[in-house]
Amino acid sequence: MIDRRDFLKCIAAAAGPAVAAGCAVPTTRVDYLKLDPKRIIDLAEGFSYNIVSRAGDLMDDRLHVPFAHDGMAAFQGEDGRVILICNHELGIKLREFGPFGPYPLDIPRSVNQDFIYDLGGGRTPGAGGTTTTVYNPATGKTERQHLSLTGTELNCAGGPTPWGSWLSCEECFTSPGDERYKNALFNREKLHGYVFEVPASATELVRARPIRAMGRFEHEAVAIDPKTGIAYMTEDRQYGLIYRYIPTVPGKLIEGGKLQALAILNRPSQNTHNWSNEPSIRLRRPMQTSWVDLYDVDSEENDLRLRGAADGAATFARGEGMCVTSTGIAFACTIGGPARLGQVFTYTPSPFEGTAKESESPGRLELVAQSNTESLLRHADNMTEAPWGDLIVSEDTASSCGIIGIRPDGTQYAIADNAYSESELAGVCFSPDGKILFVNIQYPGMTIAITGPWETLVA
Repeated sequence: MIDRRDFLKCIAAAAGPAVAAGCAVPTTRVDYLKLDPKRIIDLAEGFSYNIVSRAGDLMDDRLHVPFAHDGMAAFQGEDGRVILICNHELGIKLREFGPFGPYPLDIPRSVNQDFIYDLGGGRTPGAGGTTTTVYNPATGKTERQHLSLTGTELNCAGGPTPWGSWLSCEECFTSPGDERYKNALFNREKLHGYVFEVPASATELVRARPIRAMGRFEHEAVAIDPKTGIAYMTEDRQYGLIYRYIPTVPGKLIEGGKLQALAILNRPSQNTHNWSNEPSIRLRRPMQTSWVDLYDVDSEENDLRLRGAADGAATFARGEGMCVTSTGIAFACTIGGPARLGQVFTYTPSPFEGTAKESESPGRLELVAQSNTESLLRHADNMTEAPWGDLIVSEDTASSCGIIGIRPDGTQYAIADNAYSESELAGVCFSPDGKILFVNIQYPGMTIAITGPWETLVA
């Protein structure tokens, strides 16, 4: 393992001719990370952080901040303030770490129980959901926090919308009759495996409404192209699909639409994992794409990906983080590549994306990075595009997890390392003005605001 906390010896391998294989003298301007004496997060020289949210803290609605901070987005608030909407990836067996604590339940009267998606028979409501935080960069203080979505389960990632809301995704597929929950301790009243929308303007708990037309599966992340309103989604399964949702009414996802899966043109049911010594997907070789129509997208069986692959869709090695970029969509496959240490793909939409003319100029899929044992980045997960155009990627590894930048030429550099726990980092996103990078330490749960001389990271 590379010890980034001592010295960044290696740059990205396998990302094009400009990148050396193996270890080399660092070519980035961030060669060292300064050890944090408070053991929260190690950062490059000149950077600092504030703690925005901690699991267990009392919020303004008299509930406690849930544990397991995960996907997140930042929105413009009033008078320079930033509104953060944060997922909490909690399942039914971790309900004591949710907003209502352990059984017996103590749901305050101020909480509208009609807005809780799944009450679990009044005993085990879904512990996942979102919190909304108002942060003031001028003072470095959190001014308000409240529960904004609840009763859902394993809210992992998601994505912001161009119209000012957060799409929170359930990374699960559970049902009331699930064999795992047939004892008296656990109960489910509703189906899970959906996407939910939370407006950034909401100042209290919102009614949880599943967007069923976006499909029922183990959702991970969502990215909406602001030019078309089309939503792209990842699926956290070893042979998951990449999905496209074309809404009937742009900006109103709940009103229905068409769900499709990504395919590689003239290569039906292509496996993109590259797990063999002879990879089927080459680096920096754009491939034309097509899209497969999906049916029965709200199925009672967890087989949407299987049916899509049988109809020609490509499969991916655990699709996780996804974000909008200046040229299209980027996404991570956390166990792709011969070493199973992760891949990063980009998708460039067609000029006629989602229309009948799309086949005249198809979209393009490209593998832009693939980690090996000498790569700085390992197990890419949540990601965002930096104001200067680089991809900023958080890691979900078995040991120390960091935040890595990927330049357009493939070179990589370290931004931060988790000094607090062995937990993954998640929820990377910039403030609307691009001056603050927010990130979550998933366990036990913490949101951090990072500031510093970002211009020094530009090659």
